Amino acid sequence: MDQTARILMPDSPCLVAGLTGAVWLSADGEIEEIGLAEAARRAGQGDRPILCHAPATARRLNIERIAGFDILELFAFVRPATFCVPTARGLANKLDLPPPNNLAAQAGLIHTAALALLRDLAMQQRAPDDRPVAWAMANGGWSWGPAVLAALGEEHEDAGDATLRPAAGLEVWRRLSEWVDRAPPQPPGNHPVSPTDSRARLASLLGEGAEARPSQSDYASSVTPAFNPRDQADAPTFVLAEAGTGVGKTLGYIAPASLWAARNEAPVWISTFTRNLQHQIDRELDRLFPDPAIKRGRVVVRKGRENYLCLLNYEEATRGIAVRRGDAVPLGLIARWAARTRDGDISGGDYPAWLSDVLGRRVTAGLTDRRGECIYSACAHYSKCYIERNIRKARRADLVVANHALVMINAARSTPEQGGQPTRYIFDEGHHVFGAADSAFSAHLTGLEGAELRRWLRGAEGRWQSRSRGLKSRVDGLLGDDAKAAQALADIIAGAGLLPSQGWRQRCIDGQPRGAAEVFLAEIRAFVYARAQNPDNPFNLETEIEDAPPSLVAAGAGLHAAFDTVSQPLRRLRERLAVRLDEESDSLDSATRGRIEAIIRSLKHRGEDLVAAWQFMLGTLSAGTPPEHVDWFSVERLDGRDIDIGMHRHWVDPTEPFAQIVLRPAHGVLITSATLTDGSGDVEADWAAAEAR
Repeated sequence: MDQTARILMPDSPCLVAGLTGAVWLSADGEIEEIGLAEAARRAGQGDRPILCHAPATARRLNIERIAGFDILELFAFVRPATFCVPTARGLANKLDLPPPNNLAAQAGLIHTAALALLRDLAMQQRAPDDRPVAWAMANGGWSWGPAVLAALGEEHEDAGDATLRPAAGLEVWRRLSEWVDRAPPQPPGNHPVSPTDSRARLASLLGEGAEARPSQSDYASSVTPAFNPRDQADAPTFVLAEAGTGVGKTLGYIAPASLWAARNEAPVWISTFTRNLQHQIDRELDRLFPDPAIKRGRVVVRKGRENYLCLLNYEEATRGIAVRRGDAVPLGLIARWAARTRDGDISGGDYPAWLSDVLGRRVTAGLTDRRGECIYSACAHYSKCYIERNIRKARRADLVVANHALVMINAARSTPEQGGQPTRYIFDEGHHVFGAADSAFSAHLTGLEGAELRRWLRGAEGRWQSRSRGLKSRVDGLLGDDAKAAQALADIIAGAGLLPSQGWRQRCIDGQPRGAAEVFLAEIRAFVYARAQNPDNPFNLETEIEDAPPSLVAAGAGLHAAFDTVSQPLRRLRERLAVRLDEESDSLDSATRGRIEAIIRSLKHRGEDLVAAWQFMLGTLSAGTPPEHVDWFSVERLDGRDIDIGMHRHWVDPTEPFAQIVLRPAHGVLITSATLTDGSGDVEADWAAAEAR
């Protein structure tokens, strides 16, 4: 323990609010059982109580907010990247304290837990970010600041250190290690896995003394053929396996999958529909890799980019602390987590879900890349980016746990990891594959989608306060002296003017559209309202596209033609960048090459392919919807207000594109669930229907 460290508990009462009453534990140890209204009155009179989960307590007291010492904030500082149920009982469990059995005991527990956390902090070996982050948070008005600084051997009144700059200590990116780019992995081998080996691996995972479960061993054996080499191109070894809840499917397929990955030096992708199952699989893999350090290199959980902390967004948030000093508190706790997180997943993983609620979503919501703003290697933090690190780890992992949407979108966009697309897939929760494919392979020509494409191409416009970068910023420095590329870029920016702009929704309602896209949307809205049986209801309105009026068809034809002013220069720019990539292959550094490749992919997927899908939809307005698709117009509403307008296209059978895009290139696929068949009682008929689907 640091000789200068001391325990400085706040001289404050403890408050616990129940459903019908509250307990107020004074700093002198007096326990009072009071009503919720009285607790709200005391909390509002300047008594800053120690409590657990301030927003939840405020809701119980029926007040907007409560100022106090939230012990969850202290827990997040002392034990970052550690899960804890956000209750007094959860704290007791995590800190090895006796669980409280009533409100009074909970109040005492909160006080005891705060003392325990401060003592832990005082006793811990100092981490590089302990003092800097604590100083930044304390200077931002953190209620626990003086107590935490005291435990670290610091005095809050000492203002002589240079680290008292508002954002000092929060620059977590300086403390992160860089990922290292390695050569692409070798193609996977073709060594099979036998049912006997699968049973043996399962027994090893379960350990000695495990309950005998013949059905689980039979399941592991029966799914093993999915890991045999395929006999012909475009025809993967395919297994449909139904096993009821309780059989133990997860370990059943992990057994052969882990063997195949080890023997063939390539990953098996395990895809789920829900986050809960992702977390369950991740926990089950502790049996396979009990050493966390080894597991980090062999198991990777993959999610979409919007799930990870963006260091550039975080850095820009810290710059605002000079104006909003209070933001140092949430950003400081995020910095503590970011320095220790396994993968940077801010939507799950080791990020406590309650932390955003406690800190406020105003700050935390903008820290991910939800709008395609990534500038890849042009970013100063690219070599430390959580997303890029995660992608590279997945290339050399044994098992990659992902979700159906990510797997399908990656396959549809033809964005394989270096070394090729995965060759082995396991789709757990297989009964959701149909719905996931329906979403992944659908197309939507709507106001919101169009406005998003405009923002992606042009960046923030008008009075919008946003760091949104347009295409010009993302390709900055990549075009060189290429006049053709520069002209294509200028044409793209100009062409994007046909897309919905700020205020498009109200203009469509008022019948004053601006640009080809808004004219089309206004025509759709008028048509949908004309067809609606009850247009005044607060719910979404939809109608078929058949018998659309000539004005709507004409607006669609005009938009179809106008889209050429976007799609053609997008193609030209992509081709010019590809030419540079080819002609300067010997002189381009790896960072510039990676940046150009990323821009080429995004131009194709987010630009050309999207506009091509929209043009295909518009082209069938007069000719009729292809038999394999279904189209409709809609007005989406919220509380009776129009929020989006557009045209939608889905596949009648979305497993068709799923089979062609995802399954066909694979070598082995397992689709499993507890509910793959209909359960009509006729087993043969049920399986025939499942196989047909």
